Amino acid sequence: MPAGFQLIGVPIDSVGRSGGTELAPTTLRELGLASALDAGDAGDLDVRIRGEVRDPETGIVASPDVMATTSTVRGAVADSLRAGERAFLVGGCCAELPGALAGARDALGAVGLAYLDGHLDLYDGVTSPTGEAADMPVAVALGRGPERWVKAAGGASLAAGDTAIIGYRDKEESIQYGMLQPEELGPELVHLSVDEVRSDGPRAASERVAAALSAGPAFWLHLDVDVLDRDVFAATDYLLPNGMSWEELGDVIRPLASSGSLAGASLACYNPEKDPKRACGRALVDVLGEAFSG
Repeated sequence: MPAGFQLIGVPIDSVGRSGGTELAPTTLRELGLASALDAGDAGDLDVRIRGEVRDPETGIVASPDVMATTSTVRGAVADSLRAGERAFLVGGCCAELPGALAGARDALGAVGLAYLDGHLDLYDGVTSPTGEAADMPVAVALGRGPERWVKAAGGASLAAGDTAIIGYRDKEESIQYGMLQPEELGPELVHLSVDEVRSDGPRAASERVAAALSAGPAFWLHLDVDVLDRDVFAATDYLLPNGMSWEELGDVIRPLASSGSLAGASLACYNPEKDPKRACGRALVDVLGEAFSG
């Protein structure tokens, strides 16, 4: 039986200003996330991302704080795994992921990734239209992001063949900006748009991904809430149409969350400032509790 989860808050927002997604760890605790996951709580890491200037070398907004966050998250995840725990990172934004995967790699030797997101997130410091670190986490983990960030993570954490990107719907936009496309990383990288997930059936698609990832090294599960439809979950900053329903999301998470190969998980991009009545936050806690307990 896998070890229980330990919540670790990562209060960051890669726009470089206070507020926004950095408020999510505190809000989700107040809404009962630890109890819903039957998890311990290690509190928040001492991390923030501040600054709105795009670094000329890396192309990243507030680049020094992004590097520092990666180092801190890397150490915390490695320590948690070595202590026999499974970290559940509560972000914050997707900039938490390179440090998480680096820490898992440090502790376990190798790691895979199931990435549930409305975006592919394969930008680098040149192609990203915003310079926000949250545009780039999968590229960094694969060793294809800004060189300094890849080095801060100790090199690549993932192989393409141990990576699955699920639920994206920004393909056309990403091509317009010149982003690295998943097909360029080789046929072994699994990438399923939300339409492909629906065509296969969300649970069936996830079961195939879970089986493939479970045959390799231990894997990490990352959820960006913008994989949900904008009419289902409005409390995030980059809203897109044609996203998943709550039912579809639960069907995708369950096979991955129940795998004995799951090393840890992370949650990102819930913005409590856009959820004044906490309806989105409560629904998120309920769905995660049900999916992970199943």
